[in-house]
Amino acid sequence: MPRTAKGAITLAEHEPRSPARRRLGALVVLAMLGVVAVGGYAAVGYLRTLWAPEQCEVTAAGSTFQWAPDQASNAAAITAIAIKRDLPPRAATIAIATAMQESKVRNITYGDRDSLGLFQQRPSQGWGTPEQILNPEYSTNKFYDALVKVENYTDMEITDAAQEVQRSAAGKAYAQHEAQARATASVLSGQTHAGMVCTLEDPAAPGDPRAVADLIEQDFGVTADVDGDTVTLSTDDEDLAWAVGSWGVARAVDTGAVRVVVGDREWQRGMGDAAREWRTGEAPSADAPAVTIHLT
Repeated sequence: MPRTAKGAITLAEHEPRSPARRRLGALVVLAMLGVVAVGGYAAVGYLRTLWAPEQCEVTAAGSTFQWAPDQASNAAAITAIAIKRDLPPRAATIAIATAMQESKVRNITYGDRDSLGLFQQRPSQGWGTPEQILNPEYSTNKFYDALVKVENYTDMEITDAAQEVQRSAAGKAYAQHEAQARATASVLSGQTHAGMVCTLEDPAAPGDPRAVADLIEQDFGVTADVDGDTVTLSTDDEDLAWAVGSWGVARAVDTGAVRVVVGDREWQRGMGDAAREWRTGEAPSADAPAVTIHLT
């Protein structure tokens, strides 16, 4: 499982990204235009699939938003920690919107002055040591520690609640992320079911089911069981089941999960259309676990 020593979330960036990816995209477009001239629509469809980037999508209340897989994984951890702390989905919405503005929901190792991590917290301002802040579980909990001290934060505008925590020079900027943050928190908290999908390449190596179970306990504070290559969580709480199932999809880029099942619905990892939806599978037996995450 591709983890970092800084915490349970991967892809901390050491410096801003170069424009190389944009140049690659332009080359792909030119190649597709060439294929149109030679092979027509069917060939273009094949080339699009071949070159399509890994991507996650979240859908709630009729709106769909795109995430890079590492961003979706980080948002899933942020939301799970809110559930663990028995905070409302509104808290996760505020946290995700804040991280979108501060770091693009990436655990970055640079920022303004000494700012670091998902929420661009500053060691010099008492948020913790650099090592602590670059531990996403620590930094997320520190954000929530500050948020819950804001009186009536659940009734405030999201941008105002975020600003009470962050004290940013551009405090109104959080508002632009509200729709995507709200939809993402709704899905990842289990309020909206079957709303998270990801198209992902096959994992480089099989995931470690024990590590996945430990990560579920770390993020949600609940105990999952391991049986061979499968991690299971039994719960009578349907929303919690969907929260863990959506988490399983969003964090598959880290864990190596290849299939997630919630009740009679399942997501199958891949780069094709099948991975863009939760399909109906066999009806579970009466004693079937509510959630299963398969590593092979």
